[in-house]
Amino acid sequence: MSPSASAGAPELPIDVVSDVVCPWCFIGKHRLEKAIALKPEISVTVRYRPYFLNPWVPRTGISRTEYLITKFGSVDRYKANAQRIVMAARQEGLLYNLDAIVRQPNTLDCHRVIRWSGESGDPARMKQRLMDLYFTAGADLSDSEVLVGAAQDCGMDADHVRQRLAGEEDVASVTAEAEQARAAGIEGVPCFILGGIFAVSGAQAPEYLADAIERAAAERAKREAAEMAQA
Repeated sequence: MSPSASAGAPELPIDVVSDVVCPWCFIGKHRLEKAIALKPEISVTVRYRPYFLNPWVPRTGISRTEYLITKFGSVDRYKANAQRIVMAARQEGLLYNLDAIVRQPNTLDCHRVIRWSGESGDPARMKQRLMDLYFTAGADLSDSEVLVGAAQDCGMDADHVRQRLAGEEDVASVTAEAEQARAAGIEGVPCFILGGIFAVSGAQAPEYLADAIERAAAERAKREAAEMAQA
């Protein structure tokens, strides 16, 4: 929530449908945060929703080389095409270290930990930590101990997270939510759903996102006023 937002104003919910291994989601999260800062008068609450960019990757993960060959045809082809993403990340002060990533994870457990972080911590911080570990440090997010360490870094109880990851808690619900997003027609992420009114697809510029946030807040206020007038 913006600290300078007017007291008592209803918060505009922003649902971010994204995946932690999506480079444009890595960039898009940063741009959204810039956009929110451009509109300090609008109170928002950001909710992170799961999405499986690569649902076919097994729970144990696969080698990055196998993944790139399967999805893009070759490692070199991907690296050549990914340079623009690397540059876009750099412009945001982010490091997408292509050569550091050796393992491609299935992200179900990542989304479980992000969901649990909302119980007592900060999902935005948890999501950022996982993205930094993956894109910058090349950490293996299919390793439960990496997730436990990330959770601990974000103030969660390591033993409790380890115990939960060992079970099936929220596997079905996270999977269902991710599948629901795809069934609703979301094929490209990040996708920002603003107040349940507008959907913005892609890592758009902060100014574009800020304008969309302003329009969504105005439309939401208009609708709420109309509902009150009819009550």
